[in-house]
Amino acid sequence: MRKLALLVAFVSGAFAQNENPGGPQKPQAPSEPGIPVSDALVISKCSGCHSKDDKGNLTRISWERGSPESWQQAIKRMVRLHGLTLTPMEARKIVASLSESHGLAPDEARGAIYFHEKRHLDNEKYPDVVREACVSCHPYGQPSNWRRAAQEWDLLVNMHIGYFPVVNWNSFVGNRGFGGGAPNAPGTPPADTRTPVEKAIEQIKKDFPLHTKEWAEWSASRRAAKLSGRWLLHAYQAGKGDFTGEVTIEPGGEANEWVTRTRMTNTKTGETITREGKSILYTGYSWRGSSRSANASDAKSAREVMLVSRDQNAMEGRWFWGAYDEFGYDVKLSRAEERTTILSVSQRGLRAGKAATLRIYGDRFPADLGAADVDMGAGVTVKSVKSSPGQLELELAVDGKAVLGPRDLAVRRTVMPSAVAVYDTVDYVKVSTDTAIARLGGTTHPKGYAQFVANGYHRGLDGKANTADDILLGPLDVEWSLEEFYAIHGDDDVQFVGSLDKKGYFTPNVEGPNPKRKFSRNNYGDVWAVATYKGDDAAAQKDGKPLSAKCYFVVTVPQYLRWDQPEVAQ
Repeated sequence: MRKLALLVAFVSGAFAQNENPGGPQKPQAPSEPGIPVSDALVISKCSGCHSKDDKGNLTRISWERGSPESWQQAIKRMVRLHGLTLTPMEARKIVASLSESHGLAPDEARGAIYFHEKRHLDNEKYPDVVREACVSCHPYGQPSNWRRAAQEWDLLVNMHIGYFPVVNWNSFVGNRGFGGGAPNAPGTPPADTRTPVEKAIEQIKKDFPLHTKEWAEWSASRRAAKLSGRWLLHAYQAGKGDFTGEVTIEPGGEANEWVTRTRMTNTKTGETITREGKSILYTGYSWRGSSRSANASDAKSAREVMLVSRDQNAMEGRWFWGAYDEFGYDVKLSRAEERTTILSVSQRGLRAGKAATLRIYGDRFPADLGAADVDMGAGVTVKSVKSSPGQLELELAVDGKAVLGPRDLAVRRTVMPSAVAVYDTVDYVKVSTDTAIARLGGTTHPKGYAQFVANGYHRGLDGKANTADDILLGPLDVEWSLEEFYAIHGDDDVQFVGSLDKKGYFTPNVEGPNPKRKFSRNNYGDVWAVATYKGDDAAAQKDGKPLSAKCYFVVTVPQYLRWDQPEVAQ
């Protein structure tokens, strides 16, 4: 016991001597002007801790801007850790108010909206300098959805050290906390001796300052949202394909509230799905909502995150659901107009030398369309057209000598750029994601599923695969399988992680110890998800094997701790 006490004393002393070496000093008062807070409710609930000055600024709050989810996160922290008492209605009003006066401009939000859309990214884009201090713990989308004064970024670093002390050693300081690295060789430039957090916070201050041209312009030019009416929908769901339809939007009972009715049809199966929802528009462009469906094959409840274009004629984003937000539609809405609109086509690839049936989905197709009214360029001949208001069915003949590559689709004067592509062979296959994750569950925690899609590619005009001019041909009908990723001797993960069906849908095994497995381990593991393509248009391989592609796939334990802000959609 005495030895343990001496050890603790020694380690504590060593840490104290190196406490936050080279880290940010105590921040000075903000030197730049704050953004005043005028909302009476915000002042009433927040000024007890965030004092108000003679310019209407509240400490901390007036030197920060953020997305709706960012402010929701901050309010939750105040409630949990600092004794703030709010009703749900008051919390919603404060989030809405701060998103209006201290929000993000559309151009600022666009680059980080993936974080709130709950998208899985193989390679999140961020400056390399933030990798150790920030991205080792959370996605870069977390700080990217904030704008702060320089002193506020320093205070954020201090907050991390206070709430999560371990980050000071495993991320912020690195090995400098234990003596640093080797000295420079003679004649070499001086090494950058700053800690990882010092380098990162300098970059973040430059990239995400409080006052920006984008926010100034948006604050001056934004106008009341006029979204009522009929909107055309094009959506894509991995594993199910394209959906087209329409959304009717009407004002709700509260300010910036909207009510929606959606009707969309799967272009592959013909199944029609209806949804009804309610949404809030934050900051004049940031759509957050939820919708429900009675269709057995659709999500009963989904969250909606979209951005409205500045001209208020388009929206784009993701509607998602699942225990880990793993399912979703990629959604595009465009305002319905008194003209022909093309939304989608039934297939992207048109094989040279073959006949094809191509369906075009859209709105207000004229009833008198003929073959001469549809054009996809030289070598693609339209034999016949069947027209209805929302769909065209074309019979095509593609010349064997047609120039390979993308083609625009023109229906009279309406054009969809690069809608289809003429090709001769599928030259290679890629799984839509390089890495994927699923989570065991079903006993005490929900399962986290995965859906795989394999896309075909043409080699492009340079004749080389995996170069910039390669042509995406769209999803292929492939054979799916799991293969062992050999990480240790006798690896057996593929036997226990779960099952992958013929449509690329993975169902994980249950969580908890498995007595049938060595050491009664959980059913976790890492494997390959493999797509094999045997179509008659597949390019011949030198080894005689069919085209295939792999995705590194991790099946892990449930996520036992969750951080989320779903309330902004309610």
